[in-house]
Amino acid sequence: MTIHELVGTDRARSYDWEDPLLLAAAAGRMTGLEFLTAYTEGRLPHPPALVTNGIRPVEFADGRAVFELTPAEWQYNPIGCVHGGVLSTLADSALGCAVHTKLGVGFAYTSLELKINFTRAVTVASGRLRCVGTVVTFGRRVATSEATITDEAGRVVGHASSTCLIMEHS
Repeated sequence: MTIHELVGTDRARSYDWEDPLLLAAAAGRMTGLEFLTAYTEGRLPHPPALVTNGIRPVEFADGRAVFELTPAEWQYNPIGCVHGGVLSTLADSALGCAVHTKLGVGFAYTSLELKINFTRAVTVASGRLRCVGTVVTFGRRVATSEATITDEAGRVVGHASSTCLIMEHS
């Protein structure tokens, strides 16, 4: 008898996403803050990576990005908690978008490095997670940012830092 026969498999998930190239094309025609505001307000589609992982943009300001994630069973790893890759995606989104808020028209960024520390296991019982990313330094070619992920009770479940390369939008 398999595990599926013992516990059942009545779980399913489906979702839709829009063409990510539409979003990418719009990014080069706006400042970073205008672009992020437009997609938060629904005037541009959400990135498929965020839709896939259940990550929602909350707010953007100069040098600051906030995202939320409600942990779900489908995000679990084999040891019964949310996979570190999901939390890394949440952190990377806040880290990168904090930098993105500072970009002028015609500029883009890419992550060069991501460092994350997991400080507490995350499960469905953790409640909604909030990740706040802020820019630490912003230069002509390189920016750094840091982020903190907290659970619904305000406990830190992870913190991260990133280095981004700033370049002309292609």
